[in-house]
Amino acid sequence: MRALVVADEVDERLWTHGVRADVDLVLGAGDLPYDYLGYLADTADRPCVFVPGNHDTDLTGFTRSGGLWLRAGFPQTWPGPPGAINADGRVVDVAGLRIAGLGGSVRYSNGPNQWTQAQQARRARRLVREAQRRRRRDGRGVDILLTHAPPRGVGDREDPPHHGFDCLLWTVEKLAPKWLLHGHIHPYGEHPPEHRLGITRVRNVVGAHVLDLGEVPV
Repeated sequence: MRALVVADEVDERLWTHGVRADVDLVLGAGDLPYDYLGYLADTADRPCVFVPGNHDTDLTGFTRSGGLWLRAGFPQTWPGPPGAINADGRVVDVAGLRIAGLGGSVRYSNGPNQWTQAQQARRARRLVREAQRRRRRDGRGVDILLTHAPPRGVGDREDPPHHGFDCLLWTVEKLAPKWLLHGHIHPYGEHPPEHRLGITRVRNVVGAHVLDLGEVPV
């Protein structure tokens, strides 16, 4: 299982040459133009799963019913990437993988997709309960935890807008995914190290990366 994983920074080479890699899935970890995500999924002709970042449009409250997007019960134009699956606060099964998502960053302004530590902790608890219900039903755990911000103390920074979320440490402990893929922390030309939380590989995916998600943690 190979995925094109993108976040925060548009890779102009992909705009120009398309998705050349043989991938099974496109994953977006936030703060990218939605038309870019849609283009990548269309060019690769593969499913796209994403979570919003703190600079993305607010997608809360949208539901799909009878082929229409609704918000507060009224038809609305979906502002997200066409055909993509918003995994924020949800557990989704796509391309043979179970993906749990938590978008957004620590609150530092009045913009969308920003959460206090307490708010994100409540969202994380709901996500874990949903993942556990599914596991009891079919025996399958979460393969990927897709987030915008990293866990606190694991690849984050000390300036307040780039703090990670404390609750992600607990979420990883409960779900034990193979991967936690996040954006938000720009490496500025450096190569951020991969971290481990138990069996979980924590990877900063700012930019564009092709990952073999079938690799088993050791």
